[in-house]
Amino acid sequence: MNTNFFEHTIRGGLPLKPQRAAGLSIVSNTTVVLLKLATGIYTGSVAILSEAIHSLLDLVASIMAFFSVRLSQKPPDRTHPYGHGKIENLSGTVETLLIFVAGIWIIIESCEKLLNPSPLHFPLLGAAVMALGAVINLVVGLIVRRAGIRAKSVAMRSNALHLLTDVYSSAGVALSLVLVGLTNFTLLDPLIGIGIALFIMKEAYQLGKESFLPLLDVRLTPEEEEKIRQILQSYADEYIEYHALRTRRSGPEEHIDLHLIVPSEMSVEDAHRLCDRIEADIHRSFPQAQVLIHIEPEEERL
Repeated sequence: MNTNFFEHTIRGGLPLKPQRAAGLSIVSNTTVVLLKLATGIYTGSVAILSEAIHSLLDLVASIMAFFSVRLSQKPPDRTHPYGHGKIENLSGTVETLLIFVAGIWIIIESCEKLLNPSPLHFPLLGAAVMALGAVINLVVGLIVRRAGIRAKSVAMRSNALHLLTDVYSSAGVALSLVLVGLTNFTLLDPLIGIGIALFIMKEAYQLGKESFLPLLDVRLTPEEEEKIRQILQSYADEYIEYHALRTRRSGPEEHIDLHLIVPSEMSVEDAHRLCDRIEADIHRSFPQAQVLIHIEPEEERL
């Protein structure tokens, strides 16, 4: 499928807020789960039933994303002075584990079908339902991904990955059912099921790295840190040097702190204004960043 066409189709619309996009994914996943489950039982296809389980976990992930986005937007309080952003990372990590569970379950069911093959009923009907589910999740997945990128929400991007992964696996099952209908080679059904499981587990590994590492206060990417250094360099004629630059991510927020050495004759008021201007420039590139600049006099360097 050409995702560029669908991206162009939805690009003209107003972007949804993360919480509304998560709500939309809950509605779409519920619809797709019911369609796949009913069709899988009716046709006897383990691949369709496996996809129904996959979509059920996507639904759970969508519900988790809905609440994690809502909770992560709560302002800092006495118990959580640095905010609640890491709730999104925790949600994404749990979603990763759910994908692995789904992959293992699909492999077990597919191996059982390989050992004890059974005929499929109306495979072309199953292919049509899978294609419909793929189209629904493709459109919704692109909308959710766009909302997640705009909001820098790891939970929303994780949710979008669930939906877009489902697109490719559903399309693969639809193709296998068409081939089964044309060739009557029923072993294609569990073989495609195993392929789907391996694919979604690979995607889960990538998602897990993105979600889990910020829980360990991993730094921003080299490209992001280079952008911060370029901003600092643009003020180089107003300070002596900077050091101890540290960065980390917490959900949709970036935390940036550094030490700035200024000339001894610079007044506290001027140093404060300089920091305000630097912070304003950083916020233009990182709108949700929390920036802390520690001022040091020239003698500190000596």
